[in-house]
Amino acid sequence: MPEQKEAPSHHSPPAADRPGPQTPAASAGEPIQAVIWDFGGVISSSPFDAFARFERERGLPVDFLRGVNARNHQDNAWARFERSEIDLAGFDAAFAAETAALGHRVAGAEVIALLSGSIRPAMVQALQRLRPRLKIGLITNNVASPAAQQHGGDARDAVLALFHHVIESAKLGLRKPDPAIYRLMCQALDVPPSACVFLDDLGVNLKPARAMGMATIKVDDPDLALAQLETLVGFALREPLRS
Repeated sequence: MPEQKEAPSHHSPPAADRPGPQTPAASAGEPIQAVIWDFGGVISSSPFDAFARFERERGLPVDFLRGVNARNHQDNAWARFERSEIDLAGFDAAFAAETAALGHRVAGAEVIALLSGSIRPAMVQALQRLRPRLKIGLITNNVASPAAQQHGGDARDAVLALFHHVIESAKLGLRKPDPAIYRLMCQALDVPPSACVFLDDLGVNLKPARAMGMATIKVDDPDLALAQLETLVGFALREPLRS
């Protein structure tokens, strides 16, 4: 889900933001028992692509919508909506106020309409290959809104059914990057963090997972991310499935 934009830097990126899988020294060589996934931008295409189109069409500054979410990112409109602390009407008004204060009023309902993304078949195949051999979990920051039944109804439900455990921020009232949400997933899967891999498209969400001892993969290029995951789990995820 849309979250804070990561600030640009002229220095080397933090470990969780660098290309390639990041494996804490303490867990190096430990067999992977579980793979934990983000949804939007990982299993489905990124909503940030739709944000960019919207900004071009409206004549908004580049990355304006992501920049809004970078301000007070623990308690802004997105954060409160993803924890179900406000409803759609409340988010609509709160997001409009936040954007207006930055010079370009955008109603929250308009942004919600941009969230739908397409499911990436290669990621689904990877889940299908992982499930018989390892535990798989999903941690997604989402919103409880009929207008934002994320990522395509039946197709999304079929993907969710592949996971051994799913945590949705809107249902739990807790969202990434709160470390508690990662601990809850480890408890549900009954695996230590040091035996987990976590994939997300945002470095800010990877940092607490890595601090707990998880290996992390930042998903920019889906094919590269799958190749990195294959390296960590030790078997192929992209070969054709046998019938």
